[in-house]
Amino acid sequence: QVQLVESGGGSVQAGGSLRLSCTASGYTYSSYWMGWFRQAPGKEREGVAGILTIGGITVYADSVKGRFTISQDKAKNTLYLQMKSLKSEDTAMYYCAADGLVLGAGSYKYWGQGTQVTVSS
Repeated sequence: QVQLVESGGGSVQAGGSLRLSCTASGYTYSSYWMGWFRQAPGKEREGVAGILTIGGITVYADSVKGRFTISQDKAKNTLYLQMKSLKSEDTAMYYCAADGLVLGAGSYKYWGQGTQVTVSS
């Protein structure tokens, strides 16, 4: 059974940084993507960053390009999201997901429980 567990969320002032981690258990790396998604209250879930687990190709939402970096450490079965220059509009619940395609939320098979990021201005 695949389990994804996020950590690293918290409260930070605008301009600050956070690093989210997602540890996967029971997961076998394949030719699919892993990604980070977020959902703010009253808004739809949106793709933030994705990585092709075999090959390492990355994609980002326009809103986070140049500020967020997705990476993976397969030896630790961990996915990361380094977030810099945080803005109040980055405030959301952040979710890790696995076995999907690029940033298509509906395509992902496995989801974590989420970790809250709150950015105060």
